[in-house]
Amino acid sequence: MKLTPVLCAACGAALAYYSGITFLLVVFGFVVVCLMRTLAYAPIRLGSRYGFRAARVYVVAFAIGLSVGLAAANVAGGVKPRLGLSISKNIVGLRGTLCDDPRAFTQGGGMASVALKRVSGAGGLSASASGNVQVFFPTTTIPRVKGFGRGSEVYIEGAFQPAKDEAREQTFRAYAVHVIHNAPALERLRTSVRTWLTERFSGFEWGGLAAALVLGVKDELATSLAVAYQDAGCSHILALSGMHLAIITALIAFALKRLLGIRLAALVCSAFILLYVYLVGNLPSLNRAAIMYLLGTLMLLATLPKQGASLLAMSFLIQLILQPEAGHSLSFILSYLALAGIFFIGEVIYALIRGSLPDCVAKPFAASLGAFIATAAVVAACFGALRPIGVIAGIVLVPLTTVFMVIAILFLAVSNVAPLLSLLYNALVALSTLAARAPAMPAAPLPVLLVSTLLVTLCVFLYYRQLDTLMTTMRHIQGCRLDPAGVKT
Repeated sequence: MKLTPVLCAACGAALAYYSGITFLLVVFGFVVVCLMRTLAYAPIRLGSRYGFRAARVYVVAFAIGLSVGLAAANVAGGVKPRLGLSISKNIVGLRGTLCDDPRAFTQGGGMASVALKRVSGAGGLSASASGNVQVFFPTTTIPRVKGFGRGSEVYIEGAFQPAKDEAREQTFRAYAVHVIHNAPALERLRTSVRTWLTERFSGFEWGGLAAALVLGVKDELATSLAVAYQDAGCSHILALSGMHLAIITALIAFALKRLLGIRLAALVCSAFILLYVYLVGNLPSLNRAAIMYLLGTLMLLATLPKQGASLLAMSFLIQLILQPEAGHSLSFILSYLALAGIFFIGEVIYALIRGSLPDCVAKPFAASLGAFIATAAVVAACFGALRPIGVIAGIVLVPLTTVFMVIAILFLAVSNVAPLLSLLYNALVALSTLAARAPAMPAAPLPVLLVSTLLVTLCVFLYYRQLDTLMTTMRHIQGCRLDPAGVKT
């Protein structure tokens, strides 16, 4: 993979965002000392060999990335709630705006994020507040909150629940909810469309899975199926991301390509993507996929070459600037790590196994294994276990889930495909349940990180060894010539 300034900037932003200023100062001092000692010994030879012009560009790009990462980390810290009252346990009411759509739980109740404006305390105290806080709504209030829709200004009566872990933010438990101002007209239209789509799928056994794949609404998704996908190591299939966006854009492009041409069809797809992201809501993995598609469309219109790694790096920088707080979410981290693993590790694995397996199996296997290696340490840190069966199960579940999603979208216009959806749903349940029987592998993050690093190093070594053998063979073939008598020389 070719090193580019965009990749350097993205690496610098990630290092600054997730490490902090103290670590950066130590690293910066170490780098400066090493650079000064190196240049003091052989500046002319190093300059003629490596070229300082390219190095300056990479260093400047890396420094810009560091600045972006530090600024984003600073802004993300400002999103934390500032309640205005010194003791949170005395707060009995919150006034704010619903930031997202409430997520209902199968065991009862639901959660939503609220952008604070004011807080009320015992004895009639009131103070201004800022930042976002997670609110748990009881089951009786969920239908009303969903009906309000995103953007509604509400007053919530309740109390803060003590956090088990001091590092985690406190959750406000609601007892009653009152609407102060309705959501804007555009937000009410969005809520109506979402409600119509979810009701269109409701009433069917497979409706919960269809709503999860098309809209990201998992309220009616069967718990057994969600657990089966998770135990099969394929829970990422249920999270809206690039795969789901690619399906929708492919359907639109297929319908409009001959009518409008490639460029105009790409513009129409871009406009539809913006509407779709607005309809679904703020999902970090979906936003990443949308930004990458829009960047790819821009490069297509400008007739610029597209490189997956550079698109990923630019998307990371843009999303970190537009949504600094999203960088701490698990879906954001896993989404970028998985795609980086596909681009950097998966391509090397595919080059090693190409020819040994059919391409229809080798490509998805290499991509799945690359994503698994790249995300293994984070998954081990968050869940304490790894499920390697997902590398194989994904080869079957991903295409079958893709077909299910395509037919679910077709169901919105043609109801006759319902029996086919039921058949596919039963197949997905059976396959995911079968894959979920594979035992999980308990793992700690540090050993997993070391093993992953060794695996990547081994793959790269084997790749370059294979490449060197191929180049030697080609030079040998080019050096073999036949003289006029037909004797090899």
